[in-house]
Amino acid sequence: MRVDLNADLGETVDGMPTADDEAMFAVVSSANVACGGHAGDAVSMRASVERAARFGVAVGAHPSYDDRANFGRVRRDPAPDDLRASIATQLDALAAAGADLRYVKPHGALYHAVIDDASQAAAVVAAVADLSARLGRALPVLGLAGAIAEAAAAAGLPFVREAFLDRGYTAHGQLVPRGEPGALVDDPARVAERALRLVREGEVVAVDGTRIAVEAASLCLHGDTPSAVAMARAVRGALDAAGIEVRAPW
Repeated sequence: MRVDLNADLGETVDGMPTADDEAMFAVVSSANVACGGHAGDAVSMRASVERAARFGVAVGAHPSYDDRANFGRVRRDPAPDDLRASIATQLDALAAAGADLRYVKPHGALYHAVIDDASQAAAVVAAVADLSARLGRALPVLGLAGAIAEAAAAAGLPFVREAFLDRGYTAHGQLVPRGEPGALVDDPARVAERALRLVREGEVVAVDGTRIAVEAASLCLHGDTPSAVAMARAVRGALDAAGIEVRAPW
C-alpha cells in the first residue's frame, strides 16, 4: 500500500510565514505551494523550492483567487478569461522561482467553486493545460470530484483525488464549512487514525457518525493549523509503522 501526503505550504503573508514549513517539508511527500494569489511571494516560493529539493518533496502549485485580504477563502465570480490569466500568472511565478512543477491544486474558495462551477473549472484547467503544453507534459490536477475532474479529463489532464485529514465531512461527503461545528480536526491521534482508515478501508467517518466511502490517492493536512506539525508527524509515524509507503504519485 502507498499514499501521498500533501500540505499547503509557502503561505507567507506580508513576509510572515503561517506555518512551520521546515518541519512540514520534512514529513510530507508533496507540497502545495502558494504562488501569490492568496499568499506567498518570490522569496517564499524560492524558499519552498529549496526545501522541496532538500527533503525530496514534489512541488505543486496552489493558485487561488487574487484575494490576499481574505486569504483566498471568499468565493468570487471572476470573468473566465480573467481567472484563467490570474491562474496562469501564479503558475508562471512559481515556475520562475525554480519549481519543477508536478501538479496543480486550487486553494480555498476556488477549490470549492471548481467542484460545482463548470465555467471556473474550465478556466483553471485551461491555464494548467497551457502550462502543460509549454512543459511538454501533462500536469495533473489535485482535488475533489466534480466539474474540475470533468474539465481535466476533457483537456487530457490526469485528475487525482484527495481526502482531508484535518477537516470534518458531512454525511453527503462534503467538507463541513469552516466556522461550523466539526469543521476542523486537530487531535494528532485522531488524525492519524483517520489516515489509516482512509488507506486501509477507503472510508472516513462523518461528523454525524456516517461512514463515507472515499477514493483518495493523496491525503491533505493544512500547514497553518496550530497543531499541523504534531498531526503531520503522527500521521507519518502511523503510516510508516503500518508499512504504508508515503510517496508522491506525480
